[in-house]
Amino acid sequence: MTLAAEIEPGSSSDDPLHDRVQLALRGIRTDVPVRRGAGAGPSDDGHVVLGGANAALPHNPDSPYVVRDGKVYEERGGTVRALGLSLTPVRRPRFYDLTTADGIPYHQIALLHGKDVLATTVVQTCIRYAEDQRCRFCTIEESLRAGSTVAAKTPAQLAEVAEAAVRLDGVTQMTMTTGTTTGPDRGARNLVRCVRAVLEKVPGLPIQVQIEPPGDLSVIDDLHAGGATAIGIHVESLDEDARRRWMPGKGSVPMPEYEAAWDRAVAVFGRNRVSTYLLIGLGEDPDELVAGAARLIEKGVYPFVVPFRPLPGSLAKRDGATAPSPELVHHVTAEVARLLRAAGMTGADQEAGCAACGACSALSATGAA
Repeated sequence: MTLAAEIEPGSSSDDPLHDRVQLALRGIRTDVPVRRGAGAGPSDDGHVVLGGANAALPHNPDSPYVVRDGKVYEERGGTVRALGLSLTPVRRPRFYDLTTADGIPYHQIALLHGKDVLATTVVQTCIRYAEDQRCRFCTIEESLRAGSTVAAKTPAQLAEVAEAAVRLDGVTQMTMTTGTTTGPDRGARNLVRCVRAVLEKVPGLPIQVQIEPPGDLSVIDDLHAGGATAIGIHVESLDEDARRRWMPGKGSVPMPEYEAAWDRAVAVFGRNRVSTYLLIGLGEDPDELVAGAARLIEKGVYPFVVPFRPLPGSLAKRDGATAPSPELVHHVTAEVARLLRAAGMTGADQEAGCAACGACSALSATGAA
């Protein structure tokens, strides 16, 4: 029987968000050449272009979703449903084959995310990584232990890799995050030097920086003056119980510090050039999560809602935590997308960073990416 004969007529979904959420949580039965392992991000997925948008999807041999001839299908009980989505794996970038002037492979300095985003964790250690302080969803130091990265990237190394990634692979934006350091700026000031070095080598490259609220808010001004296009100040949850339970170290930073940092960042970078992660599935009441997202949008902060998925090497995975239900992810994502559309805020307008890339969220299926 031909594939065409097996497919239900008119079977593509009337709700693109439904399929995007299912793919994010259930994964797909195909492997891709560009993946990210354990680290500072929310997933260890493979990077693809799904329906024209960046997407990070887990490889799952038990998934009902499969790719044939560049199209995504759902196979259940002998029936095949066409999702109406194209899927192209992101190809392995050429800059991965190079080494820095001091002998470090480029892929240990920065990685390709999506089809055109260069991402790096400038400092791969965190003062909050002891078990009683560690964010339960985070694996920032696991990639260091595995030898797939180096502990600290220098401004010169980042500039060298960025230039090659733009020239060889068409990278159009860059994201710089950092583990929390012992200084009063919590690691933010080092990013000023890194941004300046990259822009000296690659003028005009949009760069997002990601930091905790710095003790001295003037660092936010310095990051903007240094050339950063956008800034992420990631809280992960607005619920105090969830913060204490999931991130005992980072959760000790009082919410008024986040509020002050967001306000300063919006004043400096502008409306919708500031974002924050909100993880779906940490036990927070979903309607409270949406209400918190609405407050952020009123401030001019883009709430990048992402489904929590337990990463290998994380405390959450060790302790048996599971991803949220598709119904929960769909509800929260749809509601936040509605608020973003009403406010005229899109991730693309950030120009750089997680919201601009969109791969780890299902917001790309809603018109709010």
